[in-house]
Parts: sequence; structure tokens; C-alpha cells
Amino acid sequence: MRSIFTVHAGEFIVGEHLEKRYKQSINIWVPAKDTGIDLLVTDKLNTKAVLFQVKFSHDHLITNLDPEFRVALRVFGWFTLYPQKIANSSAQYRVFVLIGSKANTRDYVIIQPAELLTRLKHIHPDGFRQGKFQVYIWITANDRCWLARNLSKTDQQKVLEGSFEHQTRDISSYRENWRMVEELSTRKELSTP
Repeated sequence: MRSIFTVHAGEFIVGEHLEKRYKQSINIWVPAKDTGIDLLVTDKLNTKAVLFQVKFSHDHLITNLDPEFRVALRVFGWFTLYPQKIANSSAQYRVFVLIGSKANTRDYVIIQPAELLTRLKHIHPDGFRQGKFQVYIWITANDRCWLARNLSKTDQQKVLEGSFEHQTRDISSYRENWRMVEELSTRKELSTP
């Protein structure tokens, strides 16, 4: 018998993380076919849901950056994203899973597709016209999170020093942004009249 679907590494990692973090207060569902939704998370009564699409990257820090970056950065994730898919996504959030090779770290960036697309259009207008974005996500040792593709050498150095500021590229507020799952996990049972 042929399997209907396969749970990918990123989906498994996110599901496991949420199960451990929220114990018995949520339910996690995996769709039976590919619809662009990788995980469905509901409150315990299955009355409210959040839809996630998950993207996974291993660490490119060792293979793609000079040694000087390895001290200041914890992980470098590389993702290929398509603007049309982001724009047409039925997922409420994109979860980027970054597995660090230095200390076996796991970082999650959770962002709404419209917000992500707005930032990518601003940073990479050519990628939007070409129908594909190559996205680098850097997470520093002090938990700052950056959309780092096409940064100048000067700006790269500022990231390493901790002095870089750029409102569109700074996605630190989306790192570990499980607010929507937190809201599901704290929902009380519906009262009956």
C-alpha cells in the first residue's frame, strides 16, 4: 500500500515542539493530502484553529560563511520561496524551522504570509519580478533575527557587531512568536447555557 503523504522533518519538529511546550492544552493535526497547510493546531475542544505552513532549513553557517561569522551567528537558514505561493497561501502563518549545527539549536520564525511578502518585495524587488526569492535568515547568538540576503559587507559586519538596524530586515519579533498557539492553549471550555 502506498502512503498518502509523508510528514517532513520540519513539520515533525514543529509538531513535537508544540506538543512538549503546550502539553495537553492543544491538538495537532496533519492533513491527509497536500493543500498548502502542513499543520493544523486547535484548542482542546477543536472549536478554534490555526493553520501553518512549515519550511525547514539545515544550517548553512559552516559551509557558506567565513569563520568570523561563526562566533556571532547561531544559525543561517536558506529558503527558496515563491511569491505566488505566498500570496495564494491558505495558511495563516509560515513557520521557518532553523536547526543550528554549532550547539544543536532549534529556532522558529513564525510570520503571517502577507507580512512576509511585503518585506520580501521591499528587500528583493528582482526576486518578486522573477517569481522566486532566495531568502537567508540569520539568527545571532543574542537572538536577533535578520532577513540577510544581499546585505552589504558593511551591514554584515554591523550584524556581527550587534549594531545593525533595519526595520524591514529585522524579524526578531517573529522569532519564537507562538502567541496564536498560546491563545488556543489558554481557551477555557465553552460554557453551556
